[in-house]
Amino acid sequence: MNHSPNDLIMLFNGLFREAFRTMLVKGGKEPEYLPAGGADDVAQVVFAHGYYSSALHEISHWCIAGEHRRTLHDYGYWYCPDGRTSAQQKAFEQVEVKPQAIEWLFSVAAGSRFHISVDNLSGGGASDEHGFRCSVLAQAEDYLCDGLPERAQAFFDTLKSFYGTGASFSKAWREDARRVVPLFFAKEHYEAN
Repeated sequence: MNHSPNDLIMLFNGLFREAFRTMLVKGGKEPEYLPAGGADDVAQVVFAHGYYSSALHEISHWCIAGEHRRTLHDYGYWYCPDGRTSAQQKAFEQVEVKPQAIEWLFSVAAGSRFHISVDNLSGGGASDEHGFRCSVLAQAEDYLCDGLPERAQAFFDTLKSFYGTGASFSKAWREDARRVVPLFFAKEHYEAN
């Protein structure tokens, strides 16, 4: 399956440009969110290097940002770059659970490969990688059970329609969950026997 970021730009902008005065834009080195500068401007969700997965991740952040946060540069969140301390990494992982859960669901809906990101290669790595993976999985399962936030649900449904994954989503989700969080499922199998 071909995964062009241009498709994501078309789908996102078709859904949200008019209704939310927001557009998805290919960027350079760093992703960022730029709020609208004035009444006639549009906000920009900028993803890094034209990468498909970066676009899905940045869309995920936008989909959970409330109305006030969407008026702030990068939604008003702090960002500590790669090389975080253990405490900084733990805080990073806590705020990344929801966007990564949504990104994961978007990825499966698009038929693309998802990768958990602890985003701390030159630091000490994950604070608790297995725990983080399990938290992202649990959040994604909650979204599947209780529903995604409204904008995320609209984009999720659009991805499934565009990529033709609606009928196969449940099976693909189960397979990908086992791939991304294998120890969770190994433990579940062990406890069942």
